[in-house]
Amino acid sequence: MILRRSSRWLCKVLVLSMTVATSLLGQPGAAVADTTYGSASITYSGVSNPPTSDKPQSKLWWNDGSWWADLWASGSGWHIYRLDRGTETWVDTGVLNDPRGSTLADALWDGSHLYIASHVVTVSTNEAPVASVPGQPALLYRYSYSNGTYTLDGGFPAAISNNSSESMTIDEDSTGAIWATWTQVSGNSTSGFTNTVYANYSGPGGTGWATPFVLPVSNPNPSPDDISGIVAFGKNKLGVMWSDQLAGTVWWAWRTDGTNPTASSSWNFQPALKGQGQALADDHLNLKQLQADSAGRVFAAVKTSLNDTSTDPTLPQLILLAFKPGTGSFTQATISTTGDCVTRPQIVLDTTNNLVHAFQTAPPTSVAGCAYSGVAGSIYEKTASMDNPVFGSGRGTPVIQEPSNSSLNDVTTTKQSVTSATGIVVMASDDVAKQYWFSDRPIVPAPVASLMASPSSGTAPLNVGFTDTSTNSPTSWAWDFGDGSTSTLQNPNHTYTTGGTFTAKLTASNAGGSSSATTTITVKGISVVGSAPSYAGTAASTVALTAPSGTSAGDVLVASITTDLNPSVTSVPAGWTPIVNGLSINASATSGARVFAYYHVAGASEPSSYLWTLSAAVKWGAGVTAYRGVNNTTPLDTGVATAVDGTYSATSITLPSITTVSSGALLIGGVGLDSVVPGISPPNGWTQCWQVAGGQIGELADLTQATAGASGTATWTLSTARAVGAWRTALKPAG
Repeated sequence: MILRRSSRWLCKVLVLSMTVATSLLGQPGAAVADTTYGSASITYSGVSNPPTSDKPQSKLWWNDGSWWADLWASGSGWHIYRLDRGTETWVDTGVLNDPRGSTLADALWDGSHLYIASHVVTVSTNEAPVASVPGQPALLYRYSYSNGTYTLDGGFPAAISNNSSESMTIDEDSTGAIWATWTQVSGNSTSGFTNTVYANYSGPGGTGWATPFVLPVSNPNPSPDDISGIVAFGKNKLGVMWSDQLAGTVWWAWRTDGTNPTASSSWNFQPALKGQGQALADDHLNLKQLQADSAGRVFAAVKTSLNDTSTDPTLPQLILLAFKPGTGSFTQATISTTGDCVTRPQIVLDTTNNLVHAFQTAPPTSVAGCAYSGVAGSIYEKTASMDNPVFGSGRGTPVIQEPSNSSLNDVTTTKQSVTSATGIVVMASDDVAKQYWFSDRPIVPAPVASLMASPSSGTAPLNVGFTDTSTNSPTSWAWDFGDGSTSTLQNPNHTYTTGGTFTAKLTASNAGGSSSATTTITVKGISVVGSAPSYAGTAASTVALTAPSGTSAGDVLVASITTDLNPSVTSVPAGWTPIVNGLSINASATSGARVFAYYHVAGASEPSSYLWTLSAAVKWGAGVTAYRGVNNTTPLDTGVATAVDGTYSATSITLPSITTVSSGALLIGGVGLDSVVPGISPPNGWTQCWQVAGGQIGELADLTQATAGASGTATWTLSTARAVGAWRTALKPAG
């Protein structure tokens, strides 16, 4: 039988591809509340429990280029289905697995055989405990596969246990034995109920099952509501995890293959998650092992009960646990908080992008304390790096959602790791409408970022062409050129205007993730280290300037000083050379101002401040800028040009052209006003390094000149009419 999904699929794919791109990077997507995500599929009837439950189990597997599932076929039983990706329909292979409608199953494909463990379900809760029922066998089915056909092997099904249980999961150890775990409730309302963690194992290939045994650890008795899960890992180890709401703990027991299964000495026993008096356990867990991982890591998604004990919305609701046998300990990462109102976590490990995909259900709005915007009963996805699992805030991106339907729940996945070759399929069920839903999406390999820069060195201003050479088809680009400038173009051009060594970084991204690459750009030229302006609002006979932060030996410091009235400088700090030695704006004894400028090559040892002594106490304004990449032997590349307008009616001042000798020389110019109010704007294209805020107004600005020769005139503008004096020269690049 072929059951086709909605004809709206093409529209859904387009919308989903846009929102999933953000989710795959581990951040919440921009979900649209009235949009359908995923697809409705097979309807079902006659099965006792939601067919995609329960929480530790897997109903899907990947084999021979296709996705397969153990699905309920109404009127018949559990069948093996194949996903036809050409038509996006689930195709019934006609292979009947188990006709019992009271069962649920866990599926395992080991590369040569398919194992399906089918158990009769008895759901027990702490509020209404129910004992497991004897005479209800849990059965293991083993299938061989050839040319698209699964065939039940002789001697199967084989009995794992003879009691019903809420859950049962299986895995295969390195000897080929199949292991199963479940919790089994005994007792009655009169004597009370006891829940016990059980396990059993077969011979190689799932045959010759032993007698079920209680896990030989010190505390195998959780609450009646708790369940267990099993996982093989690390090439020769096997672990069992179970929730224990009585102890507020998630327990972990593991053994090495080949040791005595029922001996307590064979099992290592420890808490995987434990809080002092905190409700850190609930009966929700899902285990996955990272195939072919040399570290043998195990990942588990678990739910806490903190939403039952606190109204704090920031507490962890779903937690990712990661176990590394080398350390013997677990790390923890919050998947979602209690305020996200999510439940029933499932995880899938993506080895193409080294990601953990976490899936979770947003509960119906009727659940107490879980009011939120969005569509209730949606299946959400969040991702994080396996190596550093940090999940974004919120519920993530919906992957299965129907705006008018709040009953989607019980997402299920595969035990296997997924890759770009498999894509990722998850399935859920609407147990009100009795219908399966699923999401089928590609896994896009994250880009491997790389770049080219041409030229990678030269003299400022240096125009560099950047080319994205990343693989795996990035769809967005974030460039950081290392000088404070950025771009989102794929192949941008950028001009470095000052000298220095810059690290250019490209971050290339797509739906699979992102990566970064860098290159070094070396620009010969002059760069600004920093500036330090100062002023005296009352008369003072000394000018004190501090070197800008970060100044080091070899930097050239340029100072410009504007004094009120017309004092002379009677002493200059050691090592400072005049550029302008007293440019008089107005020589009146009662008005006017004077401008001075100096440069200095910083040595290995410098004083904390530099002092100029004036012939009279006056108000002053001054500043100093440190430049790097200046020729220390001949700092000035050309002569000095000056201009004065002492009419007190000037709104601008123009300095004549100067002629530079070196390409990449830095034009510098200083302006002084007979005023205590700032208001100087540099010429177009120039960068103002500083302008004092009081005292006597002064300013310094600069501009790189790419090619040696005449600079042309340069005009500074003033906010109001002033008397003004100005100077300009150029600094010679080093090398």
